[in-house]
Amino acid sequence: MRAVVVGAGVFGVWTAHHLYAGGASVTVVDSYGAGNSRSSSGDETRILRRGYGPDGIYSDLADRSLMQWQALDTRSRTSSEPLWHPCGVLWLAAGHDAYTEATRRTLERGSHALDVFDNAGLLRRFPQIDPDGIAMALLEPDAGVLSARRAVRTLAAHLERRGVRALRGRVTPPASSSPLRGVRLTDGSEVSGDLFVFACGAWLPQLFPELLGGRIRPTRQVVVYFGTPAGDGRFRADWMPAWIDFPAGIYGTPDIDGRGVKVGVDEHGPSIDPDLDDRIADRDSVQKARDWLAMRVPALAAAPVIETRVCQYENTATGDFLIDRHPDHSNVWIVGGGSGHGFKHGPAVGELAARFALTGEAPDARFNLETKTTDARRAVY
Repeated sequence: MRAVVVGAGVFGVWTAHHLYAGGASVTVVDSYGAGNSRSSSGDETRILRRGYGPDGIYSDLADRSLMQWQALDTRSRTSSEPLWHPCGVLWLAAGHDAYTEATRRTLERGSHALDVFDNAGLLRRFPQIDPDGIAMALLEPDAGVLSARRAVRTLAAHLERRGVRALRGRVTPPASSSPLRGVRLTDGSEVSGDLFVFACGAWLPQLFPELLGGRIRPTRQVVVYFGTPAGDGRFRADWMPAWIDFPAGIYGTPDIDGRGVKVGVDEHGPSIDPDLDDRIADRDSVQKARDWLAMRVPALAAAPVIETRVCQYENTATGDFLIDRHPDHSNVWIVGGGSGHGFKHGPAVGELAARFALTGEAPDARFNLETKTTDARRAVY
């Protein structure tokens, strides 16, 4: 079985990993290479948490993925550059937020480790964080942060050493014939195969405009890195958790690899062309990140901005992933719809995609193409 995976982001490399483990000969094609700065997988860090409101399916996927991320970390770890940072993830709820309360119930039902703090308890546990107005905080102590870009590149390098072929090239929209026999690159060459998986994130609507136009919507998302005071260790991953302030639409990570404290704006931004648009952060997003930091981490109120990133989400209507067979090609699968929360799930998504593609097993209904509408009804975060 010759498998071709289009896209070397987190979904693509983990799908390639599991296809190879399943006995396929695998080629991975990407326009810019694994972990590139245009991709949704190209930032420094991503949070891994199990909390998903009432959506236990994603808690289970996160569990399955964590084991595989930890195994990758163990295989590749050096003393100074881990891929996995078990700093914990803190949920903050100002008032009685229904999604945070549903997260608590789901985690407790699943017997996941969970610490619950009131206002005073939060201040004692994390004195860096101002708890004013926080009615409840949840800490997932065995969750944490992944070094995203390095993790994708590390797995891609492992695959190449094991015999997976990696190509740098731009794939054109596939031919209408079924089954598909090959994909053509813009340089005129062709990559033939028996099975094709398109896991190319924000580029999916370009390759399948009639099928996915409006169903996959790439949006521009800003993250800001703030510098910490010289010699001050309170904001490193061994002292400060990652966090999600769900009602405020803000998430972030502690200072990892000396990059500074990261603050991300989780509200959907304007549309983005992943190839052509500039990646310069807008002032309003930077100010929103700074305002949140000044409110919740007052010691960093005057911290300098040392780096900004413009990434992208590739959103489905609800936030559910897309893992399904192309309706017109019996040997083509589409894997995407990370919707801003997909990175952590890369190993489990790749495992599912490879299993479905190799066995013909039907995917979970939530991941079906037919459930991906063109109206925005974001429900999974």
